[in-house]
Amino acid sequence: MAGFATIVGAAGFVGRRLKARLENAGWEVFAPPRGDAGLFRRDLGVVFYCAGLTADYDTRPFDTVEAHASLVSELIRRASFSRLVYTSSTRLYDGMRAATVSEAQPLVLDPTDPRRVYDLSKALGENLTIARTGGRGAVARLSNVYHWADEAPGFLSAWLIMAQANRELTLESSPHVARDYIHLDDVVTALIALAQGEPAGIVNVASGELVTNGEIARVFEEEGWHVAFKGEGRPLHPPNADVAKLRALGVAPEGVKDVVRRYLKGLKA
Repeated sequence: MAGFATIVGAAGFVGRRLKARLENAGWEVFAPPRGDAGLFRRDLGVVFYCAGLTADYDTRPFDTVEAHASLVSELIRRASFSRLVYTSSTRLYDGMRAATVSEAQPLVLDPTDPRRVYDLSKALGENLTIARTGGRGAVARLSNVYHWADEAPGFLSAWLIMAQANRELTLESSPHVARDYIHLDDVVTALIALAQGEPAGIVNVASGELVTNGEIARVFEEEGWHVAFKGEGRPLHPPNADVAKLRALGVAPEGVKDVVRRYLKGLKA
């Protein structure tokens, strides 16, 4: 069912794709630029809060806090909206030593670690969304989102983009690194599901499967690429995100190896 939506961060990786999907489905979309006071002068309908910093959060800590917590705090306090869907990250689980984690488990965050400004500010944004919106808030904890469009961020995205021009690939990583990957289109599907159903609280938007670089490299090899890694480190695997709540919303993300194989076959066609 179409409606009216506001996307905060519509110029970003997720926001751009979400805007296109909503408009194609008949939604009216308001995409205010950064600093637009119009956020507080009109009804915003369903707000998708996609603003944030990722790669440069450690060098821009105050901008990180502004994007992840300060602006959403002001929006909740002053703006008119029917639903707020806040994008967070499964990175918040990195301090936990468990094989699998669900949304209900308390987070473990170290406030003395300067690099935890990302996690702590996201956690504050989550708290405000869930506790201060009168039941109108939902949080999407995104795992590692990937795509092969130009400027798509992240390790796997860069890998896939490199494959468009080269069959011989050397990567600055280790085959033993494991991550949960989710395709951008599945993320957009999940965000819209969170906006249209009953408020679901915090939901892991992930595939539910940790996959190593080496496993993905084998898919490349089987399709005719050669992949070498410069590293051999064996870091601890992050916790696996439980995706039962996501599947209850009717969203079942496709496995990364299947998506990558189909993509590579398309490059060869």
